Amino acid sequence: MAIRISGIGTALPDKIVTNDDLSEVMDTSDEWIRARAGIGARHVDGVTSEMAIEAGANALKAADLGPDDIDLLILCTTTPDQRFPATSAVVQSGLGLTCGAFDVNAVCAGFTYGYVSAYGMMNAPTGPDRVLLIGSDAMSTITDWTDRGTAILFGDGAAAVVMEKHEQGEMLAFDLGADGNLQPILYCDHDGFIQMEGREVFKKAVRAVAQSVENVLAKAGLTPDDVDVVLPHQANIRIIEAVCQRIGIPMSKTHNVLETTGNTSGASIPLAMAKAEADGALEPGTIVLMSGFGAGMAWGSAVLRW
Repeated sequence: MAIRISGIGTALPDKIVTNDDLSEVMDTSDEWIRARAGIGARHVDGVTSEMAIEAGANALKAADLGPDDIDLLILCTTTPDQRFPATSAVVQSGLGLTCGAFDVNAVCAGFTYGYVSAYGMMNAPTGPDRVLLIGSDAMSTITDWTDRGTAILFGDGAAAVVMEKHEQGEMLAFDLGADGNLQPILYCDHDGFIQMEGREVFKKAVRAVAQSVENVLAKAGLTPDDVDVVLPHQANIRIIEAVCQRIGIPMSKTHNVLETTGNTSGASIPLAMAKAEADGALEPGTIVLMSGFGAGMAWGSAVLRW
């Protein structure tokens, strides 16, 4: 069954923290941060549900649909508003939906996990015709703004896509993985802040994503040359560069928002997708690769024919 993305919407908080702002409160500089991460600024003070509602409404508008047209809501987030209920329920109410709703937490790999889950459910005999898939994270709420190792990296944001059954568009293959043995290198306790061993995360992420991309391309019967658009998790420009070099895909095929958003976790891939759409890169038939990784460690890649 063909399934396409018919609408994309985004939301970013108004407050922006630049690298120069951070340099006033910690030992860092714009040059230092850009050289190591490719980040220039990040949006902060977001609320996960509020950003998700705004992004979801924008996606519905882009698809020319209303609340009654959506059969399922999936929210990818690692920063829920409350321990329970699921934040997707709050978003469902805020958007005026009447369908089922649930959260997915695979941290920065969440959107890929959510996309694969939605696609599989839509292909079930009585599956939904349209799914609103949202990635929304308020990473500033779990960031220690005195820790130079993490404060420079994270930001808040949301992006949403409408997935619907259609005669065009399909997922050619996916690859999902996790390694709980790597939990100690990146985690956040309840009521705590992000803890990260940056060098270890960098090394493990490059290896995991490169292998995942190789796996998914093999499953799809494709080579790196067949890929037209790459939507990587927006964590660190050096990781993106290293992965592209390892698998043989030029950086020119990637679409990135990292410089202005930082790492927005579950929102980062759909934000990159919105950038690709704005760039005019998502034409029918385009081969799109999206790949994310996050704490767990968890990773996921998917190849789509737009």
